[in-house]
Amino acid sequence: MPYPDFIMSFPGIDVPFPEDVVQTAVVKSDDALVVFFTFLKDMVLPMHSHGAQWGTVVEGEIEFTIGGETRIYRAGDSYSIPAGVEHGAVIKAGARVIDVFEETDRYAVKR
Repeated sequence: MPYPDFIMSFPGIDVPFPEDVVQTAVVKSDDALVVFFTFLKDMVLPMHSHGAQWGTVVEGEIEFTIGGETRIYRAGDSYSIPAGVEHGAVIKAGARVIDVFEETDRYAVKR
């Protein structure tokens, strides 16, 4: 099921991937950045690190490598990535994920 229209009407974020690959909607506070991701095509997220991140898979499948350990995450699975831990993923088309970033400026919000 897609995210409701009111969520998809939130501003997006500036990510280094085309909008035909991934769509975003964001809620930003003084304490965190909450991003609703919709992956329209298969994609590879290269290994990288940043501040702490927590996420949950709403729909679909992600093969996540976190700190050298690879695991498949499916709908209902959650993950927690401590600050500075290297991670990357292979994301299947149709996946929907909600990620919470401790860094409020992790991504620029599109207005």
